[in-house]
Amino acid sequence: MGAVDELAGREGDSAEVPLDDVDRRIISELTRDGRMSVTQVAENVHISRAHAYTRIARLTGEGVLTKFTALVDPIKAGLKSSAYVTLKVSQHSWRELREELRSIPEVHHIALVGGDFDVILLVRAIDNIDLRRVIFDQLQSMPGVLDTQTFLVFEDVDTR
Repeated sequence: MGAVDELAGREGDSAEVPLDDVDRRIISELTRDGRMSVTQVAENVHISRAHAYTRIARLTGEGVLTKFTALVDPIKAGLKSSAYVTLKVSQHSWRELREELRSIPEVHHIALVGGDFDVILLVRAIDNIDLRRVIFDQLQSMPGVLDTQTFLVFEDVDTR
């Protein structure tokens, strides 16, 4: 499935969860380092370990924290070619298309958007030949995809 954001597939589960300052600081700490121990989170946020554990469990249970993952340097991992690919799709094809897109390992992020196109993808591949294969052989041949546009990524800066 790749590193597709779990929220891309959720429907009807968008009720906002009330968060206070402690919740936001916990989220900030875990976003900075998802491997941080509960003890370290508690120290950094200035709360007890038990309180941090309870808060993290609640945030996870309510779907605010959806997963803990590692950020990978794509170049060092052998993914030397990246592109944002936009899709125009036929009306009512999103649900089926979303599931098919999730099955492509090179698709690292999917977003349904408004504007001149309907979907934007982050695609990472081992080289331009592999990127071409994903775009021409997989994406453009999907039922419901009317048009694609590709924007090559020359430099990546992760702000998290």
